[in-house]
Amino acid sequence: MKTTLRAAASAVVVATCVCASHVMAQTSPSIPVGSLTAFPTVVQTGTKPTLTWSISYPSIVQNFVTITNPATVTPKVNLVCDVRILGLGVTSFSNGQITYYRTRAQWRYNNSTSWANIYDGVQTNTIVQTQGIVRSNIAVTKDRPMNFAGQFMNGSTWQTLYTSLSGDNVRTLKSGDTPPSNIPDYDAPSLESFLRPYLDSSGKVRIGPMDVIVFMELTHTDKNNIGYDLQDCVMLITFRVP
Repeated sequence: MKTTLRAAASAVVVATCVCASHVMAQTSPSIPVGSLTAFPTVVQTGTKPTLTWSISYPSIVQNFVTITNPATVTPKVNLVCDVRILGLGVTSFSNGQITYYRTRAQWRYNNSTSWANIYDGVQTNTIVQTQGIVRSNIAVTKDRPMNFAGQFMNGSTWQTLYTSLSGDNVRTLKSGDTPPSNIPDYDAPSLESFLRPYLDSSGKVRIGPMDVIVFMELTHTDKNNIGYDLQDCVMLITFRVP
């Protein structure tokens, strides 16, 4: 139910530019930042000021959440998060036309027992093309797991719901992680354009220090099938301390 052909639409170019800009903003070098102060600032000959160092260490997501394979995210403290849909990749190709299938991403958090929609739409929607925030300022609670799910609609029927609670069709990774081998290499023609800016040329995930990225495979379960590429729904979740 997917194709590796690219639609030569200007919207894809826009999406690529936007997501590249987001990555550059999020992946500036994460280094300690410090300052040095002296007191008093004016001293007489033979006396010494007191020097004080102040060092702020960068935040990294693994200090604030635990990722339990394959995809469960559990906050270590109370946090706030924003969610972007990077791309929805369930498509078919017929008679020279690409069909984009309606796809929805869902989640459960804060001990909820029911799935709530994160987003329901298609790849051609403006907010998906521009990778805008689809959920913002969502409060998530310490020690309460976050789980994710997705499915697509064929005709008028929703297909199998794949979740992070079982199986390997939903995966969550952080910056610097090596993706599963099912995700095409950076230079592979089958890598979706919306995902390329979030992988580096060495094949590792390239996102912000407080981000996690969620990959979903919604059309296949056979990992040896060429269609099993974990690109059917891809989300970026950015955490911060409230």
